[in-house]
Amino acid sequence: MVGYGEDITREKQIKSQILYDVGVKLAIVIPIYNEQENLSALSQSIAQACDDIDDLDWQVIYINDGSTDDSLRMIGEQIDRDTRFSVVELSRNFGHAAAVSAGLAHVKADAAVIMDGDLQDPPWVIVQLVAMFRQGAQVVVAHRTSSAETGIRGLGMRIFHRVFHLISDFPIQPNAGVFCLLGRDAIEQFNRLPERHRYLPALRSWIGFDQRVIHYDRDSRNAGKPKQTMRRLISMALDGVISFSFKPLRFMTICGVMTSVLGFALACHFAIKRLMGIETAEIGFTTLVTLILFLGGIQLIGLGLLGEYLGRIYDEVKQRPLYIVKNRIGVDDPADQS
Repeated sequence: MVGYGEDITREKQIKSQILYDVGVKLAIVIPIYNEQENLSALSQSIAQACDDIDDLDWQVIYINDGSTDDSLRMIGEQIDRDTRFSVVELSRNFGHAAAVSAGLAHVKADAAVIMDGDLQDPPWVIVQLVAMFRQGAQVVVAHRTSSAETGIRGLGMRIFHRVFHLISDFPIQPNAGVFCLLGRDAIEQFNRLPERHRYLPALRSWIGFDQRVIHYDRDSRNAGKPKQTMRRLISMALDGVISFSFKPLRFMTICGVMTSVLGFALACHFAIKRLMGIETAEIGFTTLVTLILFLGGIQLIGLGLLGEYLGRIYDEVKQRPLYIVKNRIGVDDPADQS
């Protein structure tokens, strides 16, 4: 008698063999915001990497996220040279997460690779991602064994990944950005997610499926300056923490309870001493100010934390579109794909 586990293993082997036999259609989704210095090298590197993979029908979908330099013109010239490249132009800069979501909405392939446009995600890693997908994985995460980020920016990223891994409400792969591969089933479920404040690595983990990991060394930028400012990185970190963890609220509740218990115990201590006729020294000005500032600080932090959660709820209930498409070249409107 064949067990359930053996049936699943056999099904994965059959699917994997089918992928090897008939080939894979792959879409590579790349959000672009003022990357004119990197586009030529990026397009060339991707073409070289994908052409080395057997039985692979590939397409690059650039998402022009409101670029103000020559990025859009250069993408158009690349499309004229190679029709395997395409572009979705957004009406303005909607942000990295929205641009990635726009790209995935236009994918009709068997799988999609998500990567940045600054060549920090090496295109040759696509070979490993596709190989893992052909083994049956629906989600393949590229884990950074090392990173070229240094200084305050690099330190902040390392601290965030460790803290977020500890406080998230479900397991999330640490030291992993958006560089990954999603299979067709994973893409369809990802496109169903309605929220506006998107932390992509956590959403990728949340959808489940057979998830696997490969390792790579993240390079420094090929050219130009980082487009993700510290302000945007902090905003993304808050989106991740607040969207995928209730622990900050629980922590503030614990702080409030502990402060109340401590205050009650201190009040009982002074009351008992007074009833016993034991003289107590008057509370000094410094002690009083310290206590007021301490309690006031806890209250303000709690109010600010509630405001972060409430602000995101407000954004969600407005139901504005996540992005607006201005133009498409080389891809169809998702509304017409059915």
